Amino acid sequence: MNLGTGGPVLNAIWVALVVSAVVVAAFTGRMEAVSQRALEGAKEAITLVIGLTGLMVLFLGLVKVASEGGLLRAVIAVLRPVLRRLFPDVPPEHPAMHAMIMNLAANMLGLGNAATPFGVKAMVELDRLNPHRGSATNAMALFLAINATSITLMPPTGTVGVRVAAGSAAPFAIWIPVLIATTASTLTAVFVCLALQNTRWFRPRPPEEVAPLADTAPGDLPDATLPGAASAPAGPWRVGLVVAIGIALLWGLARQWAEHAPEVGTWPFLRDVVLQHWLLPVLILFFVGIGVLGRVRVYDLLIEGGKEGLTVAVRIAPYLVAILVAVAMFRASGGLEMVIGALDPFTSRVGFPAEALPMALLRPLSGSGAFGVMAEAVNTHGPDSFLGMLVCTLQGSTETTFYVLAVYLGAVGVRDARHIVLACLAGDLAGYAAGTAACHVFFG
Repeated sequence: MNLGTGGPVLNAIWVALVVSAVVVAAFTGRMEAVSQRALEGAKEAITLVIGLTGLMVLFLGLVKVASEGGLLRAVIAVLRPVLRRLFPDVPPEHPAMHAMIMNLAANMLGLGNAATPFGVKAMVELDRLNPHRGSATNAMALFLAINATSITLMPPTGTVGVRVAAGSAAPFAIWIPVLIATTASTLTAVFVCLALQNTRWFRPRPPEEVAPLADTAPGDLPDATLPGAASAPAGPWRVGLVVAIGIALLWGLARQWAEHAPEVGTWPFLRDVVLQHWLLPVLILFFVGIGVLGRVRVYDLLIEGGKEGLTVAVRIAPYLVAILVAVAMFRASGGLEMVIGALDPFTSRVGFPAEALPMALLRPLSGSGAFGVMAEAVNTHGPDSFLGMLVCTLQGSTETTFYVLAVYLGAVGVRDARHIVLACLAGDLAGYAAGTAACHVFFG
Protein backbone atom coordinates (compact mmCIF):
# COMPACT_ATOMS: atom_id res chain seq x y z
CA MET A 1 0.00 0.00 0.00
CA ASN A 2 1.63 3.23 -1.17
CA LEU A 3 1.42 6.06 1.34
CA GLY A 4 2.76 8.88 -0.82
CA THR A 5 1.81 12.11 0.88
CA GLY A 6 1.28 14.25 -2.22
CA GLY A 7 3.59 17.00 -0.95
CA PRO A 8 2.48 20.63 -1.47
CA VAL A 9 -0.59 19.57 -3.46
CA LEU A 10 -2.10 17.68 -0.55
CA ASN A 11 -1.11 20.50 1.78
CA ALA A 12 -3.08 22.96 -0.35
CA ILE A 13 -6.08 20.60 -0.53
CA TRP A 14 -6.12 20.04 3.24
CA VAL A 15 -5.89 23.75 4.02
CA ALA A 16 -8.62 24.51 1.46
CA LEU A 17 -10.94 21.93 3.04
CA VAL A 18 -10.51 23.31 6.55
CA VAL A 19 -10.79 26.97 5.52
CA SER A 20 -13.80 26.29 3.31
CA ALA A 21 -15.51 24.32 6.07
CA VAL A 22 -15.24 27.15 8.58
CA VAL A 23 -16.21 29.88 6.08
CA VAL A 24 -19.20 27.94 4.71
CA ALA A 25 -20.34 27.09 8.25
CA ALA A 26 -20.32 30.77 9.10
CA PHE A 27 -22.95 31.37 6.41
CA THR A 28 -24.97 28.16 6.82
CA GLY A 29 -25.17 28.36 10.60
CA ARG A 30 -23.57 24.93 11.06
CA MET A 31 -20.56 25.95 13.14
CA GLU A 32 -21.67 23.75 16.05
CA ALA A 33 -21.89 20.72 13.77
CA VAL A 34 -18.43 21.47 12.32
CA SER A 35 -16.94 21.69 15.81
CA GLN A 36 -18.53 18.41 16.88
CA ARG A 37 -17.56 16.54 13.72
CA ALA A 38 -13.92 17.67 14.00
CA LEU A 39 -13.61 15.88 17.34
CA GLU A 40 -15.60 12.86 16.18
CA GLY A 41 -13.48 12.57 13.02
CA ALA A 42 -10.27 12.33 15.04
CA LYS A 43 -11.81 9.65 17.28
CA GLU A 44 -13.11 7.68 14.29
CA ALA A 45 -9.66 7.71 12.68
CA ILE A 46 -7.98 6.07 15.68
CA THR A 47 -10.83 3.54 16.02
CA LEU A 48 -10.39 2.72 12.34
CA VAL A 49 -6.65 2.16 12.74
CA ILE A 50 -7.25 -0.21 15.65
CA GLY A 51 -9.71 -2.26 13.60
CA LEU A 52 -7.38 -2.20 10.60
CA THR A 53 -4.29 -3.42 12.43
CA GLY A 54 -5.35 -7.04 12.90
CA LEU A 55 -6.08 -7.63 9.23
CA MET A 56 -2.85 -5.89 8.17
CA VAL A 57 -0.82 -8.14 10.49
CA LEU A 58 -2.56 -11.30 9.23
CA PHE A 59 -2.34 -10.65 5.52
CA LEU A 60 1.14 -9.17 5.36
CA GLY A 61 2.25 -12.25 7.26
CA LEU A 62 0.44 -14.59 4.86
CA VAL A 63 1.87 -12.81 1.81
CA LYS A 64 5.38 -13.22 3.23
CA VAL A 65 4.73 -16.94 3.74
CA ALA A 66 3.57 -17.33 0.13
CA SER A 67 6.43 -15.21 -1.21
CA GLU A 68 9.11 -17.17 0.63
CA GLY A 69 7.36 -20.41 -0.28
CA GLY A 70 7.88 -19.81 -4.01
CA LEU A 71 4.92 -17.75 -5.24
CA LEU A 72 7.12 -14.78 -6.11
CA ARG A 73 9.50 -17.00 -8.07
CA ALA A 74 6.52 -18.41 -10.00
CA VAL A 75 5.30 -14.92 -10.92
CA ILE A 76 8.81 -13.96 -12.02
CA ALA A 77 8.98 -17.01 -14.29
CA VAL A 78 5.76 -15.88 -15.99
CA LEU A 79 6.86 -12.24 -16.32
CA ARG A 80 10.32 -12.87 -17.73
CA PRO A 81 9.34 -13.85 -21.34
CA VAL A 82 6.66 -11.13 -21.44
CA LEU A 83 9.05 -8.35 -20.41
CA ARG A 84 11.67 -9.47 -22.88
CA ARG A 85 9.17 -8.81 -25.66
CA LEU A 86 7.97 -5.50 -24.21
CA PHE A 87 11.53 -4.20 -23.69
CA PRO A 88 13.51 -5.20 -26.80
CA ASP A 89 16.04 -2.41 -26.16
CA VAL A 90 17.10 -3.94 -22.83
CA PRO A 91 19.44 -6.94 -23.08
CA PRO A 92 17.77 -10.04 -21.55
CA GLU A 93 20.58 -10.59 -19.01
CA HIS A 94 21.10 -6.92 -18.15
CA PRO A 95 20.67 -6.02 -14.44
CA ALA A 96 17.87 -3.64 -15.45
CA MET A 97 15.77 -6.53 -16.76
CA HIS A 98 16.20 -8.54 -13.58
CA ALA A 99 15.34 -5.53 -11.37
CA MET A 100 12.23 -4.72 -13.44
CA ILE A 101 11.01 -8.31 -13.19
CA MET A 102 11.49 -8.27 -9.41
CA ASN A 103 9.73 -4.90 -9.06
CA LEU A 104 6.70 -5.81 -11.13
CA ALA A 105 6.37 -9.25 -9.53
CA ALA A 106 6.46 -7.71 -6.05
CA ASN A 107 3.85 -5.11 -7.06
CA MET A 108 1.53 -7.77 -8.45
CA LEU A 109 1.66 -9.60 -5.11
CA GLY A 110 1.05 -6.41 -3.12
CA LEU A 111 4.61 -6.28 -1.71
CA GLY A 112 4.92 -2.50 -2.06
CA ASN A 113 7.78 -2.06 0.39
CA ALA A 114 9.83 -4.72 -1.41
CA ALA A 115 8.95 -3.36 -4.85
CA THR A 116 10.30 0.17 -4.39
CA PRO A 117 14.02 -0.69 -3.95
CA PHE A 118 13.89 -2.90 -7.04
CA GLY A 119 12.16 -0.10 -8.96
CA VAL A 120 14.87 2.39 -8.08
CA LYS A 121 17.51 -0.19 -9.00
CA ALA A 122 15.79 -0.72 -12.37
CA MET A 123 15.72 3.00 -13.12
CA VAL A 124 19.42 3.38 -12.31
CA GLU A 125 20.33 0.46 -14.58
CA LEU A 126 18.05 1.72 -17.36
CA ASP A 127 19.72 5.12 -17.13
CA ARG A 128 23.07 3.47 -17.80
CA LEU A 129 21.60 2.45 -21.19
CA ASN A 130 20.27 5.97 -21.80
CA PRO A 131 21.98 7.88 -24.65
CA HIS A 132 20.21 11.10 -23.59
CA ARG A 133 20.71 11.56 -19.87
CA GLY A 134 17.97 13.69 -18.34
CA SER A 135 15.31 12.51 -20.81
CA ALA A 136 13.32 9.33 -20.21
CA THR A 137 13.95 6.47 -22.62
CA ASN A 138 11.17 4.37 -24.13
CA ALA A 139 12.06 1.57 -21.73
CA MET A 140 11.87 3.91 -18.72
CA ALA A 141 8.50 5.24 -19.87
CA LEU A 142 6.99 1.80 -20.38
CA PHE A 143 8.39 0.50 -17.09
CA LEU A 144 6.88 3.42 -15.14
CA ALA A 145 3.56 3.14 -16.98
CA ILE A 146 3.30 -0.51 -15.92
CA ASN A 147 4.60 0.22 -12.43
CA ALA A 148 2.19 3.06 -11.71
CA THR A 149 -0.84 1.04 -12.91
CA SER A 150 0.30 -2.44 -11.88
CA ILE A 151 -2.15 -5.33 -11.99
CA THR A 152 -2.69 -6.47 -8.41
CA LEU A 153 -3.38 -10.16 -7.93
CA MET A 154 -3.79 -10.01 -4.17
CA PRO A 155 -6.74 -8.34 -2.42
CA PRO A 156 -6.06 -4.73 -1.32
CA THR A 157 -5.30 -5.40 2.34
CA GLY A 158 -5.66 -1.88 3.69
CA THR A 159 -8.94 -1.28 1.91
CA VAL A 160 -10.36 -4.61 3.05
CA GLY A 161 -9.25 -3.74 6.58
CA VAL A 162 -11.29 -0.54 6.49
CA ARG A 163 -14.31 -2.53 5.36
CA VAL A 164 -13.83 -5.06 8.17
CA ALA A 165 -13.51 -2.27 10.75
CA ALA A 166 -16.70 -0.66 9.39
CA GLY A 167 -18.66 -3.89 9.85
CA SER A 168 -18.96 -5.02 6.24
CA ALA A 169 -20.84 -8.27 5.69
CA ALA A 170 -18.61 -9.06 2.67
CA PRO A 171 -15.31 -7.19 3.05
CA PHE A 172 -13.59 -9.13 0.24
CA ALA A 173 -16.38 -8.54 -2.30
CA ILE A 174 -14.34 -5.79 -3.99
CA TRP A 175 -11.44 -8.09 -4.87
CA ILE A 176 -12.70 -9.15 -8.32
CA PRO A 177 -13.77 -5.59 -9.34
CA VAL A 178 -10.32 -4.36 -8.26
CA LEU A 179 -8.63 -7.06 -10.35
CA ILE A 180 -10.75 -6.07 -13.36
CA ALA A 181 -9.96 -2.38 -12.86
CA THR A 182 -6.19 -2.85 -12.45
CA THR A 183 -6.08 -5.05 -15.55
CA ALA A 184 -7.84 -2.37 -17.61
CA SER A 185 -5.59 0.31 -16.12
CA THR A 186 -2.35 -1.50 -16.97
CA LEU A 187 -3.41 -2.51 -20.48
CA THR A 188 -4.50 1.05 -21.27
CA ALA A 189 -1.31 2.60 -19.91
CA VAL A 190 0.83 0.18 -21.95
CA PHE A 191 -1.17 0.82 -25.13
CA VAL A 192 -1.00 4.63 -24.77
CA CYS A 193 2.69 4.51 -23.91
CA LEU A 194 3.56 2.41 -26.97
CA ALA A 195 1.33 4.53 -29.21
CA LEU A 196 2.95 7.81 -28.15
CA GLN A 197 6.60 6.87 -27.77
CA ASN A 198 7.56 7.39 -31.42
CA THR A 199 5.43 10.45 -32.18
CA ARG A 200 7.24 13.68 -32.96
CA TRP A 201 5.72 15.44 -29.95
CA PHE A 202 7.34 13.02 -27.50
CA ARG A 203 10.75 12.34 -28.97
CA PRO A 204 13.62 12.38 -26.44
CA ARG A 205 14.62 15.97 -25.77
CA PRO A 206 17.65 15.97 -23.48
CA PRO A 207 17.51 19.09 -21.28
CA GLU A 208 20.54 21.31 -21.35
CA GLU A 209 23.04 21.32 -18.52
CA VAL A 210 21.94 17.99 -17.09
CA ALA A 211 24.97 16.22 -15.70
CA PRO A 212 25.19 12.47 -16.33
CA LEU A 213 24.29 10.35 -13.34
CA ALA A 214 27.42 9.13 -11.62
CA ASP A 215 27.93 5.41 -11.52
CA THR A 216 26.40 4.02 -8.38
CA ALA A 217 28.53 1.97 -6.06
CA PRO A 218 27.37 -1.62 -5.63
CA GLY A 219 26.46 -1.04 -2.01
CA ASP A 220 24.29 2.01 -2.67
CA LEU A 221 21.28 0.06 -3.89
CA PRO A 222 19.82 -3.29 -2.86
CA ASP A 223 20.72 -6.33 -4.91
CA ALA A 224 17.87 -7.58 -7.06
CA THR A 225 17.74 -10.99 -5.48
CA LEU A 226 14.84 -13.21 -4.61
CA PRO A 227 13.58 -13.12 -1.02
CA GLY A 228 14.68 -16.17 0.87
CA ALA A 229 16.78 -19.01 -0.40
CA ALA A 230 15.44 -21.39 -3.02
CA SER A 231 14.08 -24.40 -1.16
CA ALA A 232 14.32 -28.06 -2.02
CA PRO A 233 11.40 -29.56 -3.97
CA ALA A 234 8.44 -30.58 -1.85
CA GLY A 235 8.33 -34.24 -0.92
CA PRO A 236 5.58 -36.56 -2.15
CA TRP A 237 3.67 -36.43 1.11
CA ARG A 238 3.51 -32.63 1.02
CA VAL A 239 2.25 -32.62 -2.56
CA GLY A 240 -0.22 -35.36 -1.74
CA LEU A 241 -1.51 -33.47 1.29
CA VAL A 242 -2.08 -30.28 -0.70
CA VAL A 243 -3.74 -32.17 -3.56
CA ALA A 244 -6.01 -34.01 -1.11
CA ILE A 245 -7.07 -30.73 0.50
CA GLY A 246 -7.79 -29.26 -2.94
CA ILE A 247 -9.94 -32.24 -3.89
CA ALA A 248 -11.83 -31.99 -0.59
CA LEU A 249 -12.54 -28.29 -1.24
CA LEU A 250 -13.78 -28.95 -4.76
CA TRP A 251 -16.00 -31.75 -3.46
CA GLY A 252 -17.45 -29.46 -0.81
CA LEU A 253 -18.02 -26.70 -3.35
CA ALA A 254 -19.75 -29.16 -5.67
CA ARG A 255 -22.10 -30.19 -2.86
CA GLN A 256 -22.91 -26.55 -2.10
CA TRP A 257 -23.51 -25.93 -5.80
CA ALA A 258 -25.89 -28.89 -6.06
CA GLU A 259 -27.84 -27.74 -3.00
CA HIS A 260 -28.15 -24.01 -3.68
CA ALA A 261 -27.40 -23.13 -7.32
CA PRO A 262 -30.63 -24.64 -8.77
CA GLU A 263 -32.69 -22.51 -6.36
CA VAL A 264 -30.93 -19.15 -6.57
CA GLY A 265 -29.27 -19.38 -9.99
CA THR A 266 -25.64 -19.74 -11.06
CA TRP A 267 -24.59 -16.07 -10.97
CA PRO A 268 -26.19 -15.28 -7.58
CA PHE A 269 -24.54 -18.42 -6.16
CA LEU A 270 -21.10 -17.39 -7.46
CA ARG A 271 -21.55 -13.79 -6.30
CA ASP A 272 -23.21 -14.30 -2.90
CA VAL A 273 -21.67 -17.62 -1.81
CA VAL A 274 -18.35 -18.19 -3.55
CA LEU A 275 -17.05 -14.63 -3.91
CA GLN A 276 -18.31 -13.34 -0.56
CA HIS A 277 -17.95 -16.33 1.78
CA TRP A 278 -15.50 -18.80 0.25
CA LEU A 279 -12.93 -16.31 -0.99
CA LEU A 280 -11.23 -15.40 2.30
CA PRO A 281 -10.87 -18.91 3.81
CA VAL A 282 -9.65 -20.35 0.50
CA LEU A 283 -7.15 -17.49 0.08
CA ILE A 284 -5.73 -18.09 3.56
CA LEU A 285 -5.49 -21.80 2.83
CA PHE A 286 -3.80 -21.05 -0.51
CA PHE A 287 -1.07 -19.01 1.21
CA VAL A 288 -0.52 -21.72 3.79
CA GLY A 289 -0.40 -24.37 1.06
CA ILE A 290 2.29 -22.43 -0.82
CA GLY A 291 4.31 -22.30 2.37
CA VAL A 292 3.91 -26.05 2.96
CA LEU A 293 4.99 -26.87 -0.59
CA GLY A 294 7.91 -24.45 -0.28
CA ARG A 295 9.13 -26.17 2.89
CA VAL A 296 9.20 -22.91 4.88
CA ARG A 297 8.42 -22.25 8.53
CA VAL A 298 4.88 -21.01 8.00
CA TYR A 299 4.18 -19.78 11.54
CA ASP A 300 7.55 -18.04 11.98
CA LEU A 301 7.25 -16.25 8.64
CA LEU A 302 3.66 -15.27 9.44
CA ILE A 303 4.86 -13.55 12.62
CA GLU A 304 7.81 -11.91 10.85
CA GLY A 305 5.65 -10.52 8.07
CA GLY A 306 2.92 -9.52 10.51
CA LYS A 307 5.32 -7.16 12.28
CA GLU A 308 5.32 -5.04 9.13
CA GLY A 309 1.55 -4.75 9.49
CA LEU A 310 2.01 -3.04 12.86
CA THR A 311 4.48 -0.62 11.32
CA VAL A 312 2.10 0.25 8.47
CA ALA A 313 -0.80 0.78 10.89
CA VAL A 314 1.26 3.23 12.95
CA ARG A 315 2.35 5.08 9.80
CA ILE A 316 -1.15 5.67 8.49
CA ALA A 317 -2.65 6.88 11.79
CA PRO A 318 -1.58 10.59 11.45
CA TYR A 319 -2.70 10.68 7.81
CA LEU A 320 -6.12 9.29 8.67
CA VAL A 321 -6.63 11.72 11.55
CA ALA A 322 -5.74 14.72 9.37
CA ILE A 323 -7.89 13.73 6.40
CA LEU A 324 -10.91 12.45 8.33
CA VAL A 325 -11.05 15.63 10.42
CA ALA A 326 -10.84 17.91 7.35
CA VAL A 327 -13.41 15.97 5.32
CA ALA A 328 -15.75 15.62 8.30
CA MET A 329 -15.63 19.39 8.88
CA PHE A 330 -16.25 20.14 5.20
CA ARG A 331 -19.16 17.70 5.07
CA ALA A 332 -20.72 19.06 8.28
CA SER A 333 -20.50 22.65 7.01
CA GLY A 334 -22.63 21.86 3.96
CA GLY A 335 -19.79 22.55 1.53
CA LEU A 336 -19.65 19.01 0.19
CA GLU A 337 -23.40 19.05 -0.45
CA MET A 338 -22.93 22.16 -2.61
CA VAL A 339 -20.15 20.58 -4.65
CA ILE A 340 -22.05 17.31 -5.10
CA GLY A 341 -25.22 19.14 -6.08
CA ALA A 342 -23.37 21.03 -8.79
CA LEU A 343 -21.60 18.00 -10.25
CA ASP A 344 -24.16 15.23 -9.80
CA PRO A 345 -26.23 16.05 -12.93
CA PHE A 346 -23.13 15.41 -15.04
CA THR A 347 -21.51 12.46 -13.27
CA SER A 348 -24.72 10.55 -12.63
CA ARG A 349 -25.31 10.29 -16.38
CA VAL A 350 -22.30 7.98 -16.65
CA GLY A 351 -23.14 6.03 -13.50
CA PHE A 352 -20.51 7.70 -11.34
CA PRO A 353 -21.86 9.24 -8.08
CA ALA A 354 -20.55 12.74 -7.45
CA GLU A 355 -19.81 11.73 -3.84
CA ALA A 356 -16.94 9.60 -5.18
CA LEU A 357 -15.28 12.49 -7.03
CA PRO A 358 -13.09 13.64 -4.10
CA MET A 359 -11.68 10.12 -3.90
CA ALA A 360 -11.06 9.90 -7.66
CA LEU A 361 -9.37 13.31 -7.84
CA LEU A 362 -7.13 12.74 -4.83
CA ARG A 363 -6.00 9.18 -5.59
CA PRO A 364 -3.28 10.03 -8.17
CA LEU A 365 -1.88 12.70 -5.83
CA SER A 366 -1.82 11.09 -2.42
CA GLY A 367 -2.27 7.51 -1.30
CA SER A 368 -2.71 8.52 2.32
CA GLY A 369 -5.12 11.33 1.50
CA ALA A 370 -7.26 9.13 -0.73
CA PHE A 371 -7.19 6.40 1.90
CA GLY A 372 -8.59 8.84 4.44
CA VAL A 373 -11.31 10.07 2.07
CA MET A 374 -12.26 6.46 1.32
CA ALA A 375 -12.46 5.64 5.02
CA GLU A 376 -14.66 8.67 5.66
CA ALA A 377 -17.02 7.73 2.81
CA VAL A 378 -17.26 4.14 4.05
CA ASN A 379 -18.05 5.27 7.59
CA THR A 380 -20.63 7.80 6.37
CA HIS A 381 -22.47 5.78 3.71
CA GLY A 382 -21.76 2.24 4.89
CA PRO A 383 -19.20 -0.28 3.62
CA ASP A 384 -21.74 -2.33 1.68
CA SER A 385 -23.55 0.56 0.02
CA PHE A 386 -22.89 1.12 -3.67
CA LEU A 387 -20.83 4.23 -2.89
CA GLY A 388 -18.86 2.34 -0.24
CA MET A 389 -18.10 -0.46 -2.70
CA LEU A 390 -17.15 2.05 -5.41
CA VAL A 391 -14.70 4.16 -3.39
CA CYS A 392 -13.05 1.00 -2.06
CA THR A 393 -12.68 -0.32 -5.59
CA LEU A 394 -11.20 2.99 -6.78
CA GLN A 395 -8.72 2.99 -3.89
CA GLY A 396 -7.53 -0.50 -4.75
CA SER A 397 -7.54 -0.14 -8.53
CA THR A 398 -5.09 2.72 -9.08
CA GLU A 399 -1.75 3.87 -7.72
CA THR A 400 -0.44 7.17 -6.36
CA THR A 401 0.70 8.16 -9.84
CA PHE A 402 2.54 11.43 -9.20
CA TYR A 403 4.27 10.06 -6.11
CA VAL A 404 5.57 7.06 -8.06
CA LEU A 405 6.81 9.25 -10.91
CA ALA A 406 8.48 11.70 -8.52
CA VAL A 407 10.34 8.93 -6.69
CA TYR A 408 11.55 6.99 -9.74
CA LEU A 409 12.30 9.89 -12.08
CA GLY A 410 13.97 11.80 -9.27
CA ALA A 411 16.19 8.79 -8.51
CA VAL A 412 17.97 9.21 -11.87
CA GLY A 413 17.57 12.95 -12.39
CA VAL A 414 15.15 12.70 -15.34
CA ARG A 415 13.58 16.08 -16.10
CA ASP A 416 11.93 15.31 -19.43
CA ALA A 417 9.26 12.69 -18.68
CA ARG A 418 8.01 12.78 -22.28
CA HIS A 419 4.71 10.85 -22.54
CA ILE A 420 4.87 9.08 -19.17
CA VAL A 421 2.34 11.30 -17.39
CA LEU A 422 -0.23 11.01 -20.19
CA ALA A 423 0.11 7.22 -20.29
CA CYS A 424 -0.24 6.89 -16.50
CA LEU A 425 -3.24 9.21 -16.30
CA ALA A 426 -4.90 7.37 -19.18
CA GLY A 427 -4.40 4.18 -17.18
CA ASP A 428 -5.95 5.82 -14.10
CA LEU A 429 -9.02 6.90 -16.08
CA ALA A 430 -9.39 3.43 -17.56
CA GLY A 431 -9.13 1.96 -14.06
CA TYR A 432 -11.86 4.30 -12.82
CA ALA A 433 -14.12 3.42 -15.75
CA ALA A 434 -13.58 -0.33 -15.46
CA GLY A 435 -13.94 -0.22 -11.67
CA THR A 436 -17.20 1.72 -11.90
CA ALA A 437 -18.58 -0.66 -14.52
CA ALA A 438 -17.56 -3.69 -12.44
CA CYS A 439 -19.27 -2.23 -9.36
CA HIS A 440 -22.49 -1.75 -11.33
CA VAL A 441 -22.30 -5.37 -12.50
CA PHE A 442 -21.51 -6.85 -9.08
CA PHE A 443 -23.26 -4.43 -6.69
CA GLY A 444 -25.52 -2.17 -8.72
